[in-house]
Amino acid sequence: MSPQDAPAFLPFHADEQAAQALAGVAAGRAAIRPFMPEQHRTFFAGLGYLFTATLDDGGWPMGSMLWGAPGFIGSPDAATLHIHARPHDDDPAGGGFAVGREIGLLGLDLTNRRRNRANGRIASTRDGITVSIAQSFGNCAQYIQTRTPRPRPAQPTAVEPLAALPLATLPLATLPLATLPLATLDAAARALIAGSDTFFVASRSRESVGAMGGPDMSHRGGRPGFVALQGDTLVIPDFRGNRYFNTLGNLLGEPRAGLLFVDFATGDLLQLQGRTVIDWHPASGPAKAERLWRVEIERGWRRRGALPFSWTFDGFAPTTLATGVW
Repeated sequence: MSPQDAPAFLPFHADEQAAQALAGVAAGRAAIRPFMPEQHRTFFAGLGYLFTATLDDGGWPMGSMLWGAPGFIGSPDAATLHIHARPHDDDPAGGGFAVGREIGLLGLDLTNRRRNRANGRIASTRDGITVSIAQSFGNCAQYIQTRTPRPRPAQPTAVEPLAALPLATLPLATLPLATLPLATLDAAARALIAGSDTFFVASRSRESVGAMGGPDMSHRGGRPGFVALQGDTLVIPDFRGNRYFNTLGNLLGEPRAGLLFVDFATGDLLQLQGRTVIDWHPASGPAKAERLWRVEIERGWRRRGALPFSWTFDGFAPTTLATGVW
């Protein structure tokens, strides 16, 4: 189907509609297209990094990043993105970047708060990753803190499974490093989470949703301290957004999630997986929180110095400053 023949907008899937009903909103249809408008194609072409949602072999969402010099993402046509990059060899999400796998993409320019999403399926891994686009849509600039990237040499170290169980208890002959189970969040992970004003969440729809769903990558922002830690459970306020409920709709039908925290000063990446529960009508929470969702972390990985750049902080979004912390 060509863009000219395609319907103007795609409908929400059943779990997104259920989430909207639970939240008491009626979003109707969203500006979600089965192709990329020209301005989105131009936007992706100017980025130097990209946030991704893929699925591991167990069907769990995984959040990660790809990067390159601006121009490393190209769009030969309105239904195709070609990314001239591959995940690093030690990326625990790497197995999901395979031909035929679904993928969610979030383009976010932190210098100006502009963001667009494009979800689809990997059609080729020749000279990078080629994605056939199934859904394309823009998002508002709420809760996005501005930052300026500064290039620097990447200094990656070996991937660290967080607080793995004692090695003697694990069948190491058959258990790859990237599946070592998490016993607890360590002090460094907790400090990064507690001090973060930004993180990213990879979600997926229920398989029965079919072509209307798939993996999705989304941004969450707030003042430092907006994510609470209760043991190994993260408690996250949901502030007023675009009313689409793409992420919470996915989590309503499929509670597994992948979280990505970025240490913008050091270039470290913290990738987590856990199961979620949504509180649609909480009795308390930070100012402006309309809902809460809790993620019980089951496993995680740290990749120190993975990024070839760091960011300087420029400023909070006005919407962020209107919110509270725990």
